[in-house]
Amino acid sequence: MNIAPIKSEKDYDAALKRIETLMDAEFDTSEGDELDVWVTLVEAYEAKHHPIAPPDPVEAILFRMEQLGLERKDLEPYIGHRGRVSEVLTRKRPLSLTMIKKLWKGLHIPLESLIQDDHNNHQHA
Repeated sequence: MNIAPIKSEKDYDAALKRIETLMDAEFDTSEGDELDVWVTLVEAYEAKHHPIAPPDPVEAILFRMEQLGLERKDLEPYIGHRGRVSEVLTRKRPLSLTMIKKLWKGLHIPLESLIQDDHNNHQHA
């Protein structure tokens, strides 16, 4: 086992290739242990150098709607009347704290997706 810290993109690519060769390793074997170590190193490197930002609030809502087979009218208990749902989904109105709480509790949309403060998500009149 020749494992070293991942310090560059070249190291990262090499680690991914090694993981690929170890994917069929048996649990509780030396190859399985090596796979676990490489995966841990890659995850740490990705978290630092390739972070994935959560989706913006509207994208998170649309994704959950698709997952659950919901229509716009199904959002009314969480966002308000039909016009308000339309305003939110077209980014003409930001989510209020009350809407965020209802969407989080009712549809289990992660808070970090709903509370993103990105001025590009809202249109200003």
